[in-house]
Amino acid sequence: MKDKIGYMLGNIGNDFTFQLASTYLMIFLTNVYGISPAFVGTLFLGARLLDAFTDIGMGVIVDQSQPTKDGRFLPWVKRMALPVSLASLMMYNIFITDWSMGAKMTYAAITYVIWGSITYTGINIPYGSMAAVISSKAADRAALSTFRTLGSLLAGLLVGVLVPIVIYTKDVSGNRVVNGNNFFIAAVAFSIIAFICYMLFAKLSVERVSLPVQEKQKLNLKDDLKDLIKDRAFIAVILNALLILVAQLSAGTLNQYLFLVYFKNTALLPLINLISLVGMAAMVPFVGKITKRFGKKEGGYRGLYIASAIYFGLFLIRPSNPWIFAIGVLFAGIAVSYYVMVSYAYITDVSDNFQIHTGKRKDGTIYSVYSFVRKLGQALAGGIGGWALAFIGYNQTALLQTASVESNIFLISVGIPAVCYLLGAIVLNFLFPLNKKKIEENERIIQNMEH
Repeated sequence: MKDKIGYMLGNIGNDFTFQLASTYLMIFLTNVYGISPAFVGTLFLGARLLDAFTDIGMGVIVDQSQPTKDGRFLPWVKRMALPVSLASLMMYNIFITDWSMGAKMTYAAITYVIWGSITYTGINIPYGSMAAVISSKAADRAALSTFRTLGSLLAGLLVGVLVPIVIYTKDVSGNRVVNGNNFFIAAVAFSIIAFICYMLFAKLSVERVSLPVQEKQKLNLKDDLKDLIKDRAFIAVILNALLILVAQLSAGTLNQYLFLVYFKNTALLPLINLISLVGMAAMVPFVGKITKRFGKKEGGYRGLYIASAIYFGLFLIRPSNPWIFAIGVLFAGIAVSYYVMVSYAYITDVSDNFQIHTGKRKDGTIYSVYSFVRKLGQALAGGIGGWALAFIGYNQTALLQTASVESNIFLISVGIPAVCYLLGAIVLNFLFPLNKKKIEENERIIQNMEH
């Protein structure tokens, strides 16, 4: 239980910066700095291309790291906890709002790259890889994935519920606006809490499984990546993760504009965020039972199909009442929650499968590619959202948008997740080969290999 609580706290630390950036950084940069959404979307995507090198590079580093008394992965968490916390708050610096637009764009680009491509990479790769060395049992890893998701839910509760209350205020004319000063205060608070959570994680979770260390002279990253590209399970899980992250994060990002412009009621945003989290939390007691009876793959894709159908329904009826939208979000959250709870266990199953077929254990490298894809999903969500806003004519400097822009904001806010949830379900259903029977077989093989 200490390991699981520690692992949960580690993801709370991760998500205090990740969810803050993925949900609110775009509206901060557009409405506080005045930067165009098209530039912000391009920045998000461009930075993620850099991650193709930094994420995989970090994966190779942890695969080659010699274990210390704390293990192979945990020391990296301790080293990077403070840098990632500081880098996060610097993205929301309100002391440069009087700078020229070019200077603000440059500052935004530099700080975003330092946070996402360097410091977040430096802590998230070893953190995610640690699931394989806390326990070798598939059931334990599924439990770690569930507790990791609980950490994400708790972070989401604070980020999703408290931040809108703080950052949205009224101007002298009574219009809802984004308050940059409050934004910065929230960023500082979350950075402090994130650092504390990382330290508690390092105290509570233990590396107890010894994995073979990849010797530097035997490193052949090109061959490793060739093997991964041939691995159907690996390709399916990263493609699925990319689609689902675009669905989830684009919805979170565009909801800020949806309630600011379409529903004209940002006071409801905390409740909407809470509703979606409650839907996920309701699934927690049933995760183990569903996994045991149906399997992780089988339970996951069914929920994704249902969530897609709900968003397509919202797209068709186009409700003007935010409560109808809230009900849809609640049921979609319940539908997708099982998938979210076990999604991190998919990648440990892939690592086991890869070892069985190639004889090589590459947790760091595999997770680094997975992490890169997750951050690419974050960037695509922001990029697609930003480009879509620019395409429909959103004006970041205007207090009021046209009726056409208001209507189209709703359509892109529900249309993007509807399509991406559907595609993600199809990938998991038809391309991912690790069903319940196969995972049980692989677990027996891995246990025999250890003995």
